[in-house]
Amino acid sequence: MGERSLRKRKGEDQGQEDGWSTHSHESQKMNLQKQVGLISGICMIVGTIIGSGIFISPKSVLENVGAVGPCLTIWAACGILATLGALCFAELGTMITKSGGEYPYLMEAFGPIPAFLFSWTSLLVTKPSSFAIICLSFAEYASAPFYPGCNPPQVVIKFLAAAAIVIITIVNSLSVKLGSYLQNVLTAAKMIIVTIIIVSGIVLLAQGKTENFKDSFKDSKISVSSLSLAFYNGLWAYDGWNQLNYITEELKNPYRNLPLSIIIGIPLVTVCYVLINISYFTVMTSTELLQSQAVAVTFGDRVLYPASWIVPLFVAFSTIGSANGTCFTAGRLVYVAGREGHMLKVLSYISVKRLTPAPAIIFYGAIAIIYIIPADINTLINYFSFAVWIFYGLTVFALIVMRFTRKELKRPIRV
Repeated sequence: MGERSLRKRKGEDQGQEDGWSTHSHESQKMNLQKQVGLISGICMIVGTIIGSGIFISPKSVLENVGAVGPCLTIWAACGILATLGALCFAELGTMITKSGGEYPYLMEAFGPIPAFLFSWTSLLVTKPSSFAIICLSFAEYASAPFYPGCNPPQVVIKFLAAAAIVIITIVNSLSVKLGSYLQNVLTAAKMIIVTIIIVSGIVLLAQGKTENFKDSFKDSKISVSSLSLAFYNGLWAYDGWNQLNYITEELKNPYRNLPLSIIIGIPLVTVCYVLINISYFTVMTSTELLQSQAVAVTFGDRVLYPASWIVPLFVAFSTIGSANGTCFTAGRLVYVAGREGHMLKVLSYISVKRLTPAPAIIFYGAIAIIYIIPADINTLINYFSFAVWIFYGLTVFALIVMRFTRKELKRPIRV
């Protein structure tokens, strides 16, 4: 008995020396710490949502509805839908204060099978493909100034995307505070380019550049299929509204900060998106916007020249900030699923020295790199969206189910 206890003690000591906890429940020191406050929470939501979408999707939304008026309406409606969805997630997040996003909610409502399916779908499809899309977008904008008049080679784009994934993975594996601080800085950087575009648009409107808004519903293409595709692309730009639910265990005072971050963050993004689209239409007709290869770059060339180079630079900051937020939160899903036994046990380990789920983050980054090798952005968006909206709907349904099956749970907010 004594020898057996000695071997066990020795094994535990070895685990401590190696810098990893061998069981995520052993002590408070081995758990994720509450290091994310209200400001960081808002920055996480805003920084993750405002990424590549607002610089890619305007063209696709306009293409499907055909006119300026319906286009702006779609952008506002998508923001309302994202806010409603996020409020449902806020009720779930304050009712079940566990990290992992949809995973613990599906577990509580429907049991282990849907949660298991969600964790593996997220690990292999939705999260890494989203990470890859954002990093590919970053690579396109970052390399564009070096290839004027032509598209950058695919090998350059994919190499830059892979490098971005590696750097972001390392940062988030090293420190929660470092990843959160980087997110705050990059969110500030992306708000600079958003402010530049919005202020430029307001100035142009004040100068009388309103001709593109006359008869704004003329030539509209309103049908079930066109509206569905327009919402499909608009909602992609808003994706990320649920990211704070993935790090609930690391939120300071989640009962207050989770709903407040959502209520402040998503309406802020909605206002920014509508104003950015208005700014685009002050300098481009519908036809010109549809012909543009990069809408934000075209806007910069027409309004900010000779300082138009700042647009691709800050768009690159915007996309890399979104990628950082995605990596920061997705690693927690892998960690929680591993802790519950639905993934490899090693993925539930936490670095004792750094208190980060480093194995989960590294594994997630490796899958994302695999995705960028054969695929392009449009293929990945199609791959991503179908799977993710199935689980969004299932999670909202879980909220309804638990209104009847789990009445005893405390609900600090009720939607």
